[in-house]
Amino acid sequence: MNIFAEFAERVRAAVAGLDLTATDGTALDISRVTVESPRDPAHGDLATNAAMVLAKPAGLKPRDLADKLADKLRADPDITEVSVAGPGFINMRLAPAVWQRVLAAVVSEGLDFGRSKMGSGKKVNVEYVSTNPTGPMHFGHTRGAVVGDALASLLGYVGYDVVREYYINDAGSQIDTLARSTFLRYREALGEEIGEIPEGLYPGDYLVPVGQKLAADHGSALKDMSEDEWLPIVKNAAIDAMMDRIREDLLQLNVKHEVFFSERTLHARDADGKSKIDEMIEALRGDGLIYEGTLPPPKGQVPDDWEDREQTLFKASDYGDDTDRALKKSDGSYTYFAADVAYFRDKFLRGFDEMIYILGADHGGYVKRLQAVGKAVSGGKSEVIVRLCQLVKLFRAGEPFKMSKRSGNFVTLRDVVDEVGRDPVRFMMLYRKNDAPLDFDFQKVTEQSKDNPVFYVQYGHARCCSVLRQAGEELPGVDMSDEVLAAADLSALDDIGELELIAKMAEWPKIVEAAAETHEPHRIAFYLHELASSLHGHWNRGKEMPQLRFINANDTKLTLARLALVRAVSLVLASGLALLGVEAPEEMR
Repeated sequence: MNIFAEFAERVRAAVAGLDLTATDGTALDISRVTVESPRDPAHGDLATNAAMVLAKPAGLKPRDLADKLADKLRADPDITEVSVAGPGFINMRLAPAVWQRVLAAVVSEGLDFGRSKMGSGKKVNVEYVSTNPTGPMHFGHTRGAVVGDALASLLGYVGYDVVREYYINDAGSQIDTLARSTFLRYREALGEEIGEIPEGLYPGDYLVPVGQKLAADHGSALKDMSEDEWLPIVKNAAIDAMMDRIREDLLQLNVKHEVFFSERTLHARDADGKSKIDEMIEALRGDGLIYEGTLPPPKGQVPDDWEDREQTLFKASDYGDDTDRALKKSDGSYTYFAADVAYFRDKFLRGFDEMIYILGADHGGYVKRLQAVGKAVSGGKSEVIVRLCQLVKLFRAGEPFKMSKRSGNFVTLRDVVDEVGRDPVRFMMLYRKNDAPLDFDFQKVTEQSKDNPVFYVQYGHARCCSVLRQAGEELPGVDMSDEVLAAADLSALDDIGELELIAKMAEWPKIVEAAAETHEPHRIAFYLHELASSLHGHWNRGKEMPQLRFINANDTKLTLARLALVRAVSLVLASGLALLGVEAPEEMR
């Protein structure tokens, strides 16, 4: 039950009842009519902009149209009060029966309250993490992993057909470096003294077991081969080992991808000697998206190795990019960008309507080019959405903090999760907008206080569960099933704190859809904190005023109504935490 959508339809019906037309004689466009919560709750329960957006097209003054529309809305039995404010905003106050229906809907629909069909089955690909498979996940990748995973869950919850994807950057010079670093550890496993790791190779101890396995599998045979012979063998073993490690690291955050797409498959050649990049070049050339030409020198100081030469170029600037982009290097090999284009084309051919990329802030320069690729390759049929995640700074008790680096020259994701737990990491990564800097304080995210957002929200759920357990103990013969609570007489809930809780839960379906539409899962975390705050505030009032307590052994009817309220809060909190990938504990110790 989405009261905002429901009353928006009622407002539109009221507009239709006025028989208005636009000044040019056409029907009024009512798509911009919305219903929101007023900024000041004292003004009412709901507000609509209908008069403000329709007055000019209808040739009326906003205030005059608002007065006419207000008269229509006053006839609605679920609206007890209508007032016109300022230049023409319309505020409405709802009948108690509306809030009772909301509460009953939460309890009866359970974790599905707030779920919608907004996505209409549209196919969406969410690509996130996609770190080079050259080592374990470092903490810098954590935010993108959590944001991408929560966004995928959110989109699935509102009716999109979502695929979680990881792009394995397993082609290029960094993979050759990985293989050579691993070969050094292989020689070490055979008993050689390798000394200090040479500059330019990966020094982390995480490659030691990979070298040991190569020694166990191949003995000393690899040492007798030329680099051209052993390099592909070691490369495959190292990539497989690193991807196994990365999957394990991601599981520490409960992040799972359905598709792991290998960049090497774009370069691999079929029986006819063609790669997917070759096919992409042919297709785009046929569509007139590629030409042979030269690029202007880069802005600023021109690099010494810059060449003014003819290249195979993609017409990116025709689709919003700053410049056209090269698809081939001077040696005839394909650029990294060519693989990006082929990868997008592969996604498009797989039928995705939206491609969402979750990237680090250092990839800001990729946004325009990815969007240009999307427009050109799909002919405007698929949308490219890029979300950038800003850096996370580590603190302990308010002081900048650097953890010991146990895996080379970086702090791993696993180091942090091992110390503070999965839930604090996931929640706090979502407690700021993705493009805002985030401070992660090891002490604050683990302390049990209202200043710790994840504890505050989880404690709210646990508190609800505690009340329900206590009610079962104090009223052992009373049926407290969801069916009974949903059918309870909810008219007894008339305290301001109770009504505020119901009104806050009524916002949940709208919050979910807004977060999905804007691709901003942090809105869920913010909302959960607000709902938990309302719960804790009402709980504290009950300590001072016993008549507000949830359980009254002498009034079963009132108790069931209040337990319905508690159960509803627990369900919305559990639903929201599930979308964030955070546990909803039934008790906290």
